[in-house]
Amino acid sequence: MAACSGDKEKTIEKPIVMNNKDIHSFAEPENAVIHHIDLDLTVNFENKTISGTAILSIENKTGTSQLYLDTRDLTINGITLDDGEKTAYSILDPVEYLGSKLTVAIKPETKKVNITYSTSPSAAALQWLDPSQTADGKHPFLFTQSQAILARTWIPLQDSPGIKFTYNATIKCPPALMALMSAENDTTLHSDGIYKFKMPQRISSYLMALSVGDLRFKSLGDNCGVFAEPSMIEKSAWEFADLKKMITSAEELYGPYAWGRYDVLVLPPSFPFGGMENPRITFATPTIIAGDRSLVALVAHELAHSWSGNLVTNATWNDFWLNEGFTVYFETRIMEKIYGKDYADMLTLLSLGELKETVHAMGDTSRDTHLYLDLAGRDPDEGVSDIAYEKGRFFLTGIEIAIGREKWDAFVNKYFSTFAFQSMNTKNFLEYLEKELIKGDEKLRKQINANAWVYGPGLPPNCPEIKSTELEKAGKAAADFKTGTPAKSLVTTGWTTHHWVYFLRNLNDSLDNKKMQELDTAFGFTNSGNSEIQCEWYQHAIASRYEVAYPAMEKFLIQVGRRKFLKPLYSELAKTPEGLEMARAIYKKARPGYHAVATQTIDGILGK
Repeated sequence: MAACSGDKEKTIEKPIVMNNKDIHSFAEPENAVIHHIDLDLTVNFENKTISGTAILSIENKTGTSQLYLDTRDLTINGITLDDGEKTAYSILDPVEYLGSKLTVAIKPETKKVNITYSTSPSAAALQWLDPSQTADGKHPFLFTQSQAILARTWIPLQDSPGIKFTYNATIKCPPALMALMSAENDTTLHSDGIYKFKMPQRISSYLMALSVGDLRFKSLGDNCGVFAEPSMIEKSAWEFADLKKMITSAEELYGPYAWGRYDVLVLPPSFPFGGMENPRITFATPTIIAGDRSLVALVAHELAHSWSGNLVTNATWNDFWLNEGFTVYFETRIMEKIYGKDYADMLTLLSLGELKETVHAMGDTSRDTHLYLDLAGRDPDEGVSDIAYEKGRFFLTGIEIAIGREKWDAFVNKYFSTFAFQSMNTKNFLEYLEKELIKGDEKLRKQINANAWVYGPGLPPNCPEIKSTELEKAGKAAADFKTGTPAKSLVTTGWTTHHWVYFLRNLNDSLDNKKMQELDTAFGFTNSGNSEIQCEWYQHAIASRYEVAYPAMEKFLIQVGRRKFLKPLYSELAKTPEGLEMARAIYKKARPGYHAVATQTIDGILGK
């Protein structure tokens, strides 16, 4: 193991004193807490609303007279208790990011709070798509994205990852469309448009999910399959052919899959993330349908969340790394188990490069490069960066290196089983690490260097360095091209997406148009069709002012809503006055098709 190059010893601030209060929720679960929700909702595509009733089953722990809930842009039509007794309620003025506090008068003996409500057409969690924005262009489509604190925009509830509950739901939608939720799903179309769901395991609010569209299902094993629009179903099923193998590999690593089925829903391209780990049904971007199964690590990532995140959940959004760091580590282990160490090393080295770029961009003394975040007064979506994912993963990889894989795997297995269906904060995790692994060994404690990783900035000196013989080939090809080897003479036989991405990242920041044209002629980057390659290539095109690629880039930005690709391309365009003008023109066309999660980011980049 070698240290990350260029890093020096950093002064580590005193660990922050933590408690379980979620600063992003108005809830007071220590007094009264939700433990089950019954939903009866109607999806209306004409007015772009969801309306109906949420029945909250509560435990009044202290005999309090008030239940505090999170809402944002909801219209509350009435609230009753238990069998229908009307009760008083109030809604405070909205707070930025958090929405409005809903206070409901309850009694010590209250068991149920029944809320009749409707959503706003502009509810941030809901993405309403016209037929033209779908793959098949025949029917409208709806999907939700509740993470981080957007569940409150379509359900009145206690919107904190530290609060878990079960739920049942009845969803009414147009008869031609199928409804799916993060619950037990039927795989057939219901002619009456009425679907019933049950989620018997306890989940957090950010995992509440609904999708309604023209969908088909194809089985990929006894407990897994894929949903997609008719034109996408066969491509998707082929791409995810190893899904059953992934589930088996994950179970062999870290214990039984706890959620019954594991299905994947391929969404239209406006979905802002690569995937969302909704229990039982991962929502996935179509940008991973590459035609060569080279981007299925994303599915392994979302599957891994069935243990890290869905099973053991970050208590607050300041603890987000506990979800994502474990998940990226677990994802890599799944990929190594199925596709071999060389393949996993390619993925890991690419990720390390991205992490170093993120740290450099943020500044290696930035508080936002700590694993334990300080998101007070901020949207927790700002915590979604390579820090939680990749710095978290490399911290855990370093522990594995320090103690050996066998001991580490035993620790992780015990961690998941001990805290299953519970929440975990950073302080308690570090105490558990000390108790179960370090056990007073001062040498091991220094080797793991946990405080530097969790409460310190940048990358600590014991950050693992990764080597990949496969990516070395791509790096050599990039070096050869820069020193004069013609593009058509480069040896690229058998390259995967990862080779190409690494090759492009290792070219000059600004190639002249002649060199760009030479590469484009040899490899067809402009019209690649592979989203990962396109994103890297278009950044070069912007920097080099390679206008040949601009029409394809504009089409890509309009069709694809995944924030991972939008953010670097709009950022690169915004570096020059003419680029900013182009970006704003493209964004004006593209923005209506983006999810609120993406528009919030791009608005900030372009000064909208």
